[in-house]
Amino acid sequence: MKPLLILTLGTTLATCACSTTASDTADTPLGSVNGEAARTLDGTVRTVYREVTIPAGTTLPLALTSSVASDTSAVEDAVTAELTSPITVDGRDVLPAGTRLSGVVTDVDGSGRVKGRAMIAFRFISLLTDDTRYNIESASLSYLAPATKGEDATKIGIGAGAGAVIGGILGGKDGAAKGAAVGGSAGTGVVLATKGREVRLGPGTDVTTRLTAPMTVRVSRN
Repeated sequence: MKPLLILTLGTTLATCACSTTASDTADTPLGSVNGEAARTLDGTVRTVYREVTIPAGTTLPLALTSSVASDTSAVEDAVTAELTSPITVDGRDVLPAGTRLSGVVTDVDGSGRVKGRAMIAFRFISLLTDDTRYNIESASLSYLAPATKGEDATKIGIGAGAGAVIGGILGGKDGAAKGAAVGGSAGTGVVLATKGREVRLGPGTDVTTRLTAPMTVRVSRN
């Protein structure tokens, strides 16, 4: 009886020991040193990431994927764009081309009469890469419509000249002087009634912003 009991206990202990060893090593990654892909004994590959900080001041070359315009956009309207070139840190791509950025319109002003010039401003506040969204701080982009001062002066001049011609025909020199004054006023009236140019940026428009604060992203080591 004693030899049989000893043999049974020995078999039980051996079985327990083997079971414990297999369980402990099943979740232990192999080849994970220095960030290589972690592979378990059952063949499962676990992706290993490292954190990389993109410094403040980094330039982000973008192409708009939405439209913004001084006559149709409103403050807080969404603006979207994507990177046209990858962002690299220490020679390695950390944000690939095509990374999507999201932002908002921060200021907008439609064209006014005579002096008013249309403008629109927006900035990007987040980006999406590797199915993860990150908040970012970036410089605001502002666009101002071109001045139309030369065109306005031409309109005023035409109005005054036409008035002088009409006044001269009707009443000699005095009539010409009065006609010029009336014509000038009429020309100014045309300018006052005409709005200036608007700012319109459509999809595909190249814009460039920069990070105003560092941001940290997770990058696969695989």
